[in-house]
Amino acid sequence: QVQLVESGGGLVQAGGSLRLSCAASGTILRIDAMGWYRQAPGKQRELVATITTGGITNYADSVKGRFAISRDNAKNTVYLQMNSLKPDDTAVYYCNGNLWGVSYWGKGTLVTVSL
Repeated sequence: QVQLVESGGGLVQAGGSLRLSCAASGTILRIDAMGWYRQAPGKQRELVATITTGGITNYADSVKGRFAISRDNAKNTVYLQMNSLKPDDTAVYYCNGNLWGVSYWGKGTLVTVSL
């Protein structure tokens, strides 16, 4: 059973930075596309960024130029470097990974950005 475990969330002041990590376990196969999504209180879950095994990335307009997604294929790990954080970035951030057409989700890590 594939499991995704996020880490790196926390409380940060506006303008600060955080780095999220997500490690996949339970498989020796390379996870296909991986990504980060977020859900703010009272809002629907939304895409933040995705990355393919080949390194092709896609970002939500709201984070372009501030966030950077990367991955280590050998470790089945994906990262999200978040810079210039804003209070609107406050949310639970979820890791997503796909393997053989099945989508897996982590339990989420909370990011809180204060003024």
